[in-house]
Amino acid sequence: MADATLPAPITPTERLLTAAEFQRLADVPPEVEWFRNLKNASTERAYRNAIRDFMRFTGIARPEEFRIVTRAHVIEWRKDLERREIGRATENRNPAGATIRHRLAALSSLFEYLCEKNAVTHNPVKGVKWPRAESGEGKTPAIGDHQARATGRARRGNRQGEARPRHPVDAALSRATAGGAVQAEGQGF
Repeated sequence: MADATLPAPITPTERLLTAAEFQRLADVPPEVEWFRNLKNASTERAYRNAIRDFMRFTGIARPEEFRIVTRAHVIEWRKDLERREIGRATENRNPAGATIRHRLAALSSLFEYLCEKNAVTHNPVKGVKWPRAESGEGKTPAIGDHQARATGRARRGNRQGEARPRHPVDAALSRATAGGAVQAEGQGF
């Protein structure tokens, strides 16, 4: 009695690949296999540009030559990208670091795949210093005491002596400008 969970046997007439096609696919280098496995067209284009640039820099002509790349090659390529000012900065942006990070990420992705396929022993991109990512965190200028007081007066209509409820932000700013730390307890923060 045949088990229904086992796959059905493939008869020679149902075979979709010829023996030659099967062997040709088995001989595809993992470097090419990695690239063919990219699904997003934008990612494929960006990775293609990055890998081509690396190949041009190092003189790699065949996929198998990636297997002899060392960390020194990657470091020199990064320096070359910096020198060529890849992703030039505009008035308020500094995309050079982002572009270099993207290029290093593409190369690192390739080498991670090669590691999985046992084509290389390690990823030479690991350990290479990447340009800092500018997160924008901490770039907002702090508000000064005089600005905090002015904000409080503007909210109150600058009327001295008028008894009306204070906004929680005004109360917090008032305490902050009085030299104490902002105490947000009971203020809905």
